[in-house]
Amino acid sequence: MNMARTSNLEFAVLLTGILLISPLVFFGQHEKAPAHSWDYSKATGPKHWAELSPEFATCKLGHQQSPIDIREAKKADLPPIVFDYKASPLRMIDNGHTVEVDYASGSSISVGGKTYQLVQFHFHHPSEEYIRGKRSELEIHLVHSDADGNKAVVAVLINPGRSNDFLQSIFEHVPHQKEKEESIDLTVDATSLLPQERPYYTFSGSLTTPPCSEHVTWFVLKNPVEASVSQIKMFAKIYQNNARPVQPLSGRTVLASQ
Repeated sequence: MNMARTSNLEFAVLLTGILLISPLVFFGQHEKAPAHSWDYSKATGPKHWAELSPEFATCKLGHQQSPIDIREAKKADLPPIVFDYKASPLRMIDNGHTVEVDYASGSSISVGGKTYQLVQFHFHHPSEEYIRGKRSELEIHLVHSDADGNKAVVAVLINPGRSNDFLQSIFEHVPHQKEKEESIDLTVDATSLLPQERPYYTFSGSLTTPPCSEHVTWFVLKNPVEASVSQIKMFAKIYQNNARPVQPLSGRTVLASQ
């Protein structure tokens, strides 16, 4: 028996174990941090999040924190992620920490017998996830929730390359006023954010922003997509650095699909 391979059953047990831990409440777009000042600066940045409020304590005390540097992943016979994304009206907000697109209901992913609805996607510059010590210029987090409030995040890395029409349509319409959602007379389909081939890494992690709540199932797609240098700079002008540093793995197992 090849010990490097993990059966679908083993994956299902792992995923179920993640999700059976007390589910977190999901508030529409994402789990809302309490109204305390936090950012990515030296004074109130990631090193100090836990000091800003008792509700942020998990940012320091948690043992399954995200993001991580994916260096040693165990090859596994994992089920594919089945994406069922549909078009959505473009509703955007610059919430002071990132640019977020709130997605209409009806789009989902299914994996290992679990289905999660797409709620929103947002951006980090540079990428929060590392792959073997290297990070990408930009990263998209597609945030999903199931009926019980369990969260799953699909992370897509973005490297410099060809111009990306989808990202152009997003970055051209970023609201000028922060913390005010705007509806733009466009529809978008999040499928356009995905690479053609979608093998992935998976692990149990957390939100990467306060309150850093844990037991979030992460799916980091192995294959990046591309955006032009000028498009990456468009976002970097808004957020030069809104990436949390990598966190200790703390004994977690990262699985990698074939």
